[in-house]
Amino acid sequence: MPETPSTTLAPLPPLATQAERLIELGVHELAGMAADELRTFVKDLGGTEGHTLLAVHPDRAPASALAPLLRREGKSGFVVTDMPDVDAFAPYTAELPDVPLYLVTGLDRGDHMSNWSPDEALPALTADGRTPLLLTEGIHWVLQQPAALERNRCFMTIGSRLRRPDGTLDARTPAIWISNGTGRDGRERRNAPKIGWCWWNNRHTWLGFGSATGRSTT
Repeated sequence: MPETPSTTLAPLPPLATQAERLIELGVHELAGMAADELRTFVKDLGGTEGHTLLAVHPDRAPASALAPLLRREGKSGFVVTDMPDVDAFAPYTAELPDVPLYLVTGLDRGDHMSNWSPDEALPALTADGRTPLLLTEGIHWVLQQPAALERNRCFMTIGSRLRRPDGTLDARTPAIWISNGTGRDGRERRNAPKIGWCWWNNRHTWLGFGSATGRSTT
């Protein structure tokens, strides 16, 4: 499969700035936390500026609550209508710290995997020592760095999967991209950030695979 060169994004804001951004958006309230809990968490962290994302555990701030906070060209983010179970997509390959706040390091949008299927991308990421992003982590990334979402360079978040009652995995895989304002999205949502899904075995030329090198609390 041909590879698309990855775009080099600017460094992430400092962690203290990220904390203030989440407070400004009211994410701490969604998570049932005081603003000072976020400030205290990042206060003594050092050596990670520009390379680390501050994330709230999905049990505290689910995707359905975070999606409307996304903005692009003055339009709010949204979850597609045929994904009412978006918050049931749980961590699949990643081990999350069992705490309200944690750090995600080594973010990559996976542009070089555009036009790969999730089934093809997952073993390649694993072989590189990477784990795919959760949907909530991907949303946090775009909240802090809107430039991470570009037309024709959006990304899947296959670290979140839905397990059916019989133990099998749902074939849908979450992704974050930009609405064209067609179909059920509605014309008024053209260019808005969109939380949708793709099939596990399908390829899409405009979707890479968001991934990270690690998750921790320090």
